[in-house]
Amino acid sequence: EAGTIVQLPELLEPGSPFCRHMKSLRVMGTLESFDVESGVAHIRHEGAKLAVDTTLLRDIHLRPGSLYQFIGELLLQNGMMLRARVARNVDGLDVKLYEKALRLRRIFQ
Repeated sequence: EAGTIVQLPELLEPGSPFCRHMKSLRVMGTLESFDVESGVAHIRHEGAKLAVDTTLLRDIHLRPGSLYQFIGELLLQNGMMLRARVARNVDGLDVKLYEKALRLRRIFQ
């Protein structure tokens, strides 16, 4: 599954329809931190934060302060974490235009 595109603030809203265990999601955020030993990254977007498990990814080099998009499954055991199976650096992406395109896309879904 390609992953439902969701913004972090939407995911963390109470009663969010996106917040389901093992739901395939596509999220984007600025990398706050990355622990190489545990493989856990923390991203943020518009005040919302999410932990990302990167242990399924090979040879990943994440830079704090860069913008990343992750695709994976949402885990709701012991908190909320995305188990990423795809990661890509999206520095340079026009985030406002991306969000506008997402809003328009949802109108036609």
